[in-house]
Amino acid sequence: MLLRLRVSLPDRPGVLGQVARAFGVMGADILQVTVLERDSGRAVDDFTVSWSGVLSAEELRERVSVVPGTKVEAAWRTREVPGANPDYDLLGHVAADPGRALPTLVDAVPDLVSADWAVAVSAVDGALVHGSWQAPETVSWSDLVLIRPSSVTLDGPVHVLSVPLPPMAGDGLHLVVARSQGPAFHRVELDRMVRLMELVEVLVRSGVKA
Repeated sequence: MLLRLRVSLPDRPGVLGQVARAFGVMGADILQVTVLERDSGRAVDDFTVSWSGVLSAEELRERVSVVPGTKVEAAWRTREVPGANPDYDLLGHVAADPGRALPTLVDAVPDLVSADWAVAVSAVDGALVHGSWQAPETVSWSDLVLIRPSSVTLDGPVHVLSVPLPPMAGDGLHLVVARSQGPAFHRVELDRMVRLMELVEVLVRSGVKA
């Protein structure tokens, strides 16, 4: 299985190597490390690992946490395939068929950020326009402000990321991405979605003009 672990660790030489060795001792193969932040002598990194499942994700989390000063904030399953350049693949599909940009985007985004599902909803009344596989048919967005890019945690808990969608199937739509496993969306993940939407808008507008 593929697991993603969010790890807070001291930002000093040698610590990352100790964490990597801890994974190796347990037979977990590190496929990708994503740096989320570096601040005040600490770092937060996301590790994507290939894992045999001999131990549970919680046991893996506990054993990595024995590295001095290290804390595993979350461990959850992911469908994200490291090194596959999924952002570029998605943009390629949008460019090839701008008319299907909305469903293409909504269906693909969950795998980009190790989430469970995504929906396109109206910022006016919360009406569902399109949902990915596993997306609920009805969701209450009363605690979510569909105005600007944001990430919040709703009851459940359900971690939610929301960004405005470029005009594709009407104005005033938002992309809402959710995960019930793992940590809240980091600002790096939110920024990634914002930049992706900007590129999608350029491709859609270019496709319409063509």
